[in-house]
Amino acid sequence: MKFLKQFCLIILFSFLGELCRWLIPYPIPGSIYGMVLLFAALALKIIKIGDVRDAGGFLVSVLPILFVAPVVNLVDYWGLLQDQLIPLFAVILLVTIITFGVAGKVTQWLISRKGDTHE
Repeated sequence: MKFLKQFCLIILFSFLGELCRWLIPYPIPGSIYGMVLLFAALALKIIKIGDVRDAGGFLVSVLPILFVAPVVNLVDYWGLLQDQLIPLFAVILLVTIITFGVAGKVTQWLISRKGDTHE
């Protein structure tokens, strides 16, 4: 029963996100609105982390399975992608390196900032 309650809470925020997408004229997916609303509710302690922890953990554990179908569908578009493989891989490599660099710098900054507050 606990999982059912937690899944229903997550689905409620997903629904609220879709409602926001319908009401707000920006091209932002409803899932993003839903995650922001859920984060805000957690940050403002409207709901407790324990109210969604187990269901959220389960969803994160099965997340790779959710990517199987979209990746398999790429086979249908192989003819279109084949000519663009080198540019696609170049962009993916560049963005990955930039993401690693920015994440590393932000992490170093946060760690040094945390160290400054304890001294």
